[in-house]
Order: sequence, then structure tokens, then C-alpha cells
Amino acid sequence: MRSFGEPELEALYARLEKPLYNVLYRRVWSREEARDLVQETFVKLWRMRRRIVPDTVEPLVYKIAINLARSRLRRKRVLRWLPLEPLAAAFSDPRGAAEPELARDEERTRLREAVLALPEDLRDVVLLCEFSGMSYRQVAEALAIPEGTVGSRRNRALKRLRKDLERS
Repeated sequence: MRSFGEPELEALYARLEKPLYNVLYRRVWSREEARDLVQETFVKLWRMRRRIVPDTVEPLVYKIAINLARSRLRRKRVLRWLPLEPLAAAFSDPRGAAEPELARDEERTRLREAVLALPEDLRDVVLLCEFSGMSYRQVAEALAIPEGTVGSRRNRALKRLRKDLERS
């Protein structure tokens, strides 16, 4: 097996840094912590480079990152409330508001609360599907679940988000 070297890691970092940051940011709600977790993920990946199979490295990166974020949240138990614009667009209210900026802030807050209220298994799937650019197969590998489960969890999460947002 060919080892995973520095050039491959640099190329992978250049390709995944922003989508990985997006996912981590929405798990820990802190820019600094998300940046730290991205770095920590790639350090961990570098340490295990001799065991990496290049075809499955991308899901592995997300698996490492999600596990690191979970560990950090368990230790810290503090969430910061920051925007979720890409998901907000999917659930935006088509009616206009007298004060658009205030309405957008309220909508983002409702969406954040709805996403955070999701069970962790649904939240992980929806965040990875919406922010990582990974396929269902890659999300399944990253979370160690069947590919069909990714689709069903994503659908359940989106249905639940719609329902929660309609109520509030």
C-alpha cells in the first residue's frame, strides 16, 4: 500500500479545510474552536498516514473531526449561537417583514434552536449533508452507518426542522 505523504495531505487540506470548518463550526459554535479542530484533525490524520487508504480518506477526515468535536463538547458543554445561513435559506419565510434584518435574526435564532434540538444522530447527518459537500456514501462512511440510514436520517431531520419552524 502506498503511504499518504505530505503532498497528498496538503492537497487534501486545501480541498477540505473550508467544508470541514463549516461542519465543525456548526457543531461547536466557535470560530476559534472550529479552526483548532480542523488543525487537530489533520495532525491526527498525519500521525496515522501510513495506515490511510487514499480512496476512503475523505470520510475518515470527517469521522475524525466529528469525534474530536463530540469529545470537546462533552468536556466543555458550552454552545455559542452563531448563524446557519445555508440551512436558513431552505426554511425561509417567503413573506416580507417590516424590519428585514430583525426578521432574519429571529429566523436564524429559531433555526439554530431547532437544529440544536435535533438528536445528535440526526444533527450530525444534516450538518454533514448540508455543509460538507460529501455524498451519502461518504457521510455513511464518516459516521459508520449504512448509506440508506443517511438518507432516512436526513429526511427525518429536515421534516422535523420544518415542523418545528412552522410551530414557532
